[in-house]
Amino acid sequence: MEYVLNLAMLLVGFFFLVKGADIFVDGSSSVAKLFKIPSVIIGLTIVSIGTSLPEAAVSITSSLQGSYDLSIANVVGSNIFNLLVVVGASALICPFVVDKMIMKRDLPICIGITALLAFMLRDNILSRIEAGVLFVIFVAYLVLLVVSALKDRQQSAENEKPMPLSKSLVFILLGGAGIILGGTFTVDSAKFFAKAFGMSEMLIGLTVVAVGTSLPELVTSIVAAKKGESEIALGNVVGSCIFNIMFILGMSGLVHPLNCEPAAFIDSVFLIGVNILMYLACITSKKVNRPEGLICVVLYVIYIAYTILRAFSLLPF
Repeated sequence: MEYVLNLAMLLVGFFFLVKGADIFVDGSSSVAKLFKIPSVIIGLTIVSIGTSLPEAAVSITSSLQGSYDLSIANVVGSNIFNLLVVVGASALICPFVVDKMIMKRDLPICIGITALLAFMLRDNILSRIEAGVLFVIFVAYLVLLVVSALKDRQQSAENEKPMPLSKSLVFILLGGAGIILGGTFTVDSAKFFAKAFGMSEMLIGLTVVAVGTSLPELVTSIVAAKKGESEIALGNVVGSCIFNIMFILGMSGLVHPLNCEPAAFIDSVFLIGVNILMYLACITSKKVNRPEGLICVVLYVIYIAYTILRAFSLLPF
C-alpha cells in the first residue's frame, strides 16, 4: 500500500510541476504584456525559465532537504534527456533546420557552461563560490539575450489580449504553489523509492525524476514538430539546458554546497560529449534529420542501461 501511495504522490508531483509551470508562465507573460514588455523578451526570459521551473523546484527542494545528489543528478539527467530524447523525438517526427544564432551563440555557450560544470564537479562538490559563479554567468547571459532581442526585434501586433492584472496575479500564485507542492511530492517519493529498492538518489534523479521534470520541454517540442514548427525544438532544448545549469544549480548551490558521487563527474563529461555531437551534427548539415534523431534516442537507451548497471556495481566505472 505504501508503494502505491508513493507512486501516486510521484505522479501527482509531476502533474503539479508541469501544470504549475504552465500556469505560472501564463500569468507572468500576461503581467509582462500589461506593462508593455516586448513579447520577444517575454519568450527569451519568462517562458524559457518557466520550462525549467520543474527542475528548479526539485533541485532546490532537494538541496534544502540535504539530498544533494538528487539536485545535481536531476539537472544533468534532464539535460541529457533533453538533448537526446526531446531533440531526437522531434527530428523523428519532422526533420528540422537549425537556426543560425543557435549554432553561433547558444550551442557554444551550452558546451562551455557544461565543461565548466564538469570542472567544478571534479572534486565531487559544487561549492557556494562555484554556484555563485554559475549564477553570475546566468545573469550575464540573460542580459545578453535581452540586449540581442531589443537590437534585432521587429515590430509586431499582439495576437492575444492579456488577462486582467488580478487574474494574472492569481495565476502566478497558483502556479508558484503548484511548483512548490509538486517539487516536494516528487522529491519525497523519489527518496522513498530509492531507499525501498536499494537504489541511489543519483540513479533516481538521472532517470525517473529527470524524465518527469523534462515533460514541459518534451511536450512543447513534440507539439511543435507535429505542427511543422520543429525548428524551435533545438532552441527550446538548448535554452533549457543552459538555464538548468546556470540558474538551477547556481541557486541550489547557493542554498547549500552540493556534495555528489564521483559518478556525477562522469555523467557531466558524457553531457559534454552529447553537446559536442549535437553541435557537430548541426554545423555539418545545418539540420537534424531522422537518422540523427534515431541515433540520439538509441544513445539515450544505452546511457540509461549504463547508469543502471553502474548503480548496481555491475560495471567497474
